[in-house]
Amino acid sequence: MAGFRMHITVSSVAGLAYGGLMMRPLGYEPETAILAAALTAVGGMLPDLDSDSSVPVREMFGLASAVGPVLMIPWLVQSGLKPEGVLAAMLVSYIVIRYGVSRVFKAFSVHRGMYHSIPAMFVAGLLVYLGYHSPNHQVRVLFAIGTMMGFLSHLVLDEIYSVNFQGVRIKLKSSAGSALKFVSPSWTGTATCYAILGGLIYLAHRDFQTTMPANSPILPATSLAAKAK
Repeated sequence: MAGFRMHITVSSVAGLAYGGLMMRPLGYEPETAILAAALTAVGGMLPDLDSDSSVPVREMFGLASAVGPVLMIPWLVQSGLKPEGVLAAMLVSYIVIRYGVSRVFKAFSVHRGMYHSIPAMFVAGLLVYLGYHSPNHQVRVLFAIGTMMGFLSHLVLDEIYSVNFQGVRIKLKSSAGSALKFVSPSWTGTATCYAILGGLIYLAHRDFQTTMPANSPILPATSLAAKAK
């Protein structure tokens, strides 16, 4: 399979291309494009969370514990908490993600299990969509797509590296087919993954229905600007 550096290199290049696309021709601000590029790059590291190596897990949960509480700020402010309460909630969230969630994930995840699959890719995208609080649904969708693009680049690379091109005959390694999959040998893991995916789809649908203004179609940024003129 491809190494950690190869994965982050490919997803970073994909992120740069995706960020450039958001700026031109879609016409988004540089800050939005940079964040989309970063999410795409990070998405390429996500499948390695089930790795036997401690490096991807340490790096990703360190990043998640820092970014997660920041993404919660709008929701915490809207809930009516005082500044001290917001800071306390962010600190607790950091500790829970950094030390609690990471241990639980390592205890229940299996390398190349359902977390290394197409359904898991959609789970990652939906988590970004639900986690980023913004009235602009198109931006949330584009961020989710970028994350899934990075995630998919990881799966595709692993499948490419599972083919042995040495010699006259092309041979498949034992890891072939274990990345781009929809089910795993573990029915418990498969059912759990699809249950999480179904729950996130429901939450995303509810969120869209309750926060999207009536008769307000999602249009590209350039189209909205033209319409405003």
